Amino acid sequence: MKKITLLLTVILMASVAQTFAQGTVTGIVLDGESNAPLPGANIKQIRTANGTATDFDGKFSLKVDQPTGTINISYVGFGSKNIPFNVTNGDQDLGTIVLNLDNSLEEVVIVGTGIIDLAEDRKTPIAVSTIKGDDIQLKTAGNVEFTESMSNTPSVYVANQAGGFGDSQIFLRGFDDTNTAYLLNGQPINGQEDGRMYWSNWAGMADVANAVQVQRGLGSSKLAISSVGGTVNIISKSTEQTEGGWARLMGGNDSFGKATVSYNTGLSDSGWAFSVLIDHWQAHRKYSEGTAGQGQNYLFSVGYNPNEQHSFNFLITGAPQWHDQNFSQDLEVYQRFGEKHNRNSGFLDGERYTERRNYYHKPVANLNWDFDINEGMELSTVLYASWGRGGGTGGLGRGRIRVDNDNDREIDFDAIVENNIANADSNGYAGFGNSYIRRSSVNNHNWYGLLSNINITSVENWTFNLGFDSRLYHGDHFRQVNDLLGLNGFTDNFRTDRPSDYVFTQEYEADPWAAIFDFADEANRTQFDYSEDINYLGGFGQAEYATDKFSVFVQGAVSTQSFQREGRFVGTGNGLGKSEKLNKTGYNVKGGFSYNLTEQHQVFVNAGFFSRQPFLDNIFRDIRNSNDLAEPEVDNEEITSFEGGYRFRGGNFALSIDVYRTEWANRFLSTFGPELPNGDFTTYRLTDVAQVHQGVEYDFEYRPDGGKWRLRGFGSIGNWEFDGRTPYTLANNQTATIIEEGNIDISGTKIGRAAQTSFGFGGFVKLLPNLTVDADYNIYTDLYGLVDPEDVVQARLDGETYQAERLPAYDLVNAGLTYKFNFGEQRFTLRGNVRNLFNSSYISQRDAFGYYLGIGRTWNASLRYNF
Repeated sequence: MKKITLLLTVILMASVAQTFAQGTVTGIVLDGESNAPLPGANIKQIRTANGTATDFDGKFSLKVDQPTGTINISYVGFGSKNIPFNVTNGDQDLGTIVLNLDNSLEEVVIVGTGIIDLAEDRKTPIAVSTIKGDDIQLKTAGNVEFTESMSNTPSVYVANQAGGFGDSQIFLRGFDDTNTAYLLNGQPINGQEDGRMYWSNWAGMADVANAVQVQRGLGSSKLAISSVGGTVNIISKSTEQTEGGWARLMGGNDSFGKATVSYNTGLSDSGWAFSVLIDHWQAHRKYSEGTAGQGQNYLFSVGYNPNEQHSFNFLITGAPQWHDQNFSQDLEVYQRFGEKHNRNSGFLDGERYTERRNYYHKPVANLNWDFDINEGMELSTVLYASWGRGGGTGGLGRGRIRVDNDNDREIDFDAIVENNIANADSNGYAGFGNSYIRRSSVNNHNWYGLLSNINITSVENWTFNLGFDSRLYHGDHFRQVNDLLGLNGFTDNFRTDRPSDYVFTQEYEADPWAAIFDFADEANRTQFDYSEDINYLGGFGQAEYATDKFSVFVQGAVSTQSFQREGRFVGTGNGLGKSEKLNKTGYNVKGGFSYNLTEQHQVFVNAGFFSRQPFLDNIFRDIRNSNDLAEPEVDNEEITSFEGGYRFRGGNFALSIDVYRTEWANRFLSTFGPELPNGDFTTYRLTDVAQVHQGVEYDFEYRPDGGKWRLRGFGSIGNWEFDGRTPYTLANNQTATIIEEGNIDISGTKIGRAAQTSFGFGGFVKLLPNLTVDADYNIYTDLYGLVDPEDVVQARLDGETYQAERLPAYDLVNAGLTYKFNFGEQRFTLRGNVRNLFNSSYISQRDAFGYYLGIGRTWNASLRYNF
């Protein structure tokens, strides 16, 4: 009994001693460059949920619950620091703590570090640019396309911003989004059927992105993915471990408005943390007429850290939206009606109405598990899913009426309603030949995937990665009636098993929320109705040997992919039932070497070969209407790439220079051919097409002492051309009959749609400790229009070398202002942006149907409150 009493007494005295030893740790956090305070820096007591943030003056005060320990001080864009404390003899003032700028992404990647293919994970360099979350949210979190966050990097070109909210396109070394791999937290997000990126589906990414890493060319990705031009890793927010939040109001040109709120609970004693973000935006137009839009953005994340070995994070995010669209037009149309003219638009009952509206809701969910097995082995696994619902509207029927019957003017929807009513029968029904309605092309999908990677560093100087990637994808595609425009029903017959007077009376909203559950069943589908199944399984591995002087790596991946189509309409030819299942195997292999000449100078070379499976839409002869495979069969595309580079890192200056050559062989091109006298349509198909992209790139940054200003610049000079001889066929779409075939030499034809040469520079100046002005200047030249295979074939048949139109060079200036201030103890940030400051007129791109003009001067301003 005496022993027990003594033990309890010791425990009680230790507890009392610890209680009295508790105290407060204070200090001030400064920017190492400017010596200015860092408001909002995170202060966290390690291995506890205890934390706070610095105030506007960079000061903090943290009550600690242990006599000794360590606090971690971090701020996005700066290297973090661990500082020991000791309050045994009373409160402790740590004094001034200086954080220095750090280009590493460590501080923004909370989970899934083994899944997200970051350049920092490998010693052998690649051509890479990183955009931090602060820059993204300050410059592109409004009526500016998310793709613009990447526009100040070498060999990146952004086009079609005038199309509508989320309709921009991005090119990397001349390759479009179908040939650039886009990843969100390590999971592939390019469309499985055609490789495309529909940026409107990711409209809220600027608010939820922690960083974007643009890896040009071979990149560091270990997956067997379509990274011909490069790999873009989008790292979203995960569960924040420090309590706090923010709210922001934003306004801009053309009645743009946006409200956002975000809150993090911080990490609890039991290891749980929650984060949430919600957002709403709307505008009566983006820039051109008839480009109204509205949407929301949400993110919910929950993290659980049961111990030091295991970390779990569940995240779901989505950006439901609708936006009206503007397409390319002839220059004469802009000259007649102005640069904001939109042929898709008009008025109905006195309100703006459009033929073309995109609406979509694509929730994305992922569950990450990070497992520190031991000191030299880590396992990262992510289970993910996305469920896409929505589509795009268009016209159906021959009764479209334009103002003054002018084919280039706006659509007269009031006249269409009158015409529909006049041509309807006694039931209020009319058909394709004498009326006009708005239909929706629906594209629904379910996509599930699993990624897992094990990282081994236990062998001296060696790092190993092994993993697998699996995906299951199912897509449904059909058309349904959206707006009957005054009719009670629309008579249409696109199925042989339906009567000729089959009538559609049900309307379905073009709304992203309604589209989740309210879409047509088989009885109410028209035009086409088919499904696609794509199953993918891949394995990958990498080994790297690195010393202080040099590093070398080799990397490989192999994948198998199956494709199958199921048609529910007969269509043209064999369109009913399931097609045969086609399996394709792809692989890639990459290797590289780097050498450190000195601590400041480094050189490297990388090489790689890809055998990439074709997209499903190219495998079938007529994807909407037939189960027949394309003839000749479309084989894997082959990509061979070489690159080298030089890096200088010294003092306040950093410089990167890269050279590259990518040969993309055995690719497939198709385009509409001429209409036959009997009204049948035709298609040109070119196989074994080869193109060569080569060039040189550079970027630099200068950070002078004092941090009151900074300068950075970049440039890229490319030479992108088609190369070699190419077989071609001209086929009747209805009968699949080959009308014409042969071989043509396409060498020397320039590749269009993206500027082959571009330069830019930008930076910021601190006018006052709390007032910063920034600007970017960009120049684009060597820009060509779309290379149309039909024109290439015809030119070669005439004995000529086809060249697409060379578009005029142009330059742009964007500017911004940031002012941080306190109102009492509350912290606020005021931000203003002006895009195309001098309102320059320019052509951003030419496609097969006309020209896209660039956007003139636009602006937005926001007020953010941090709490």
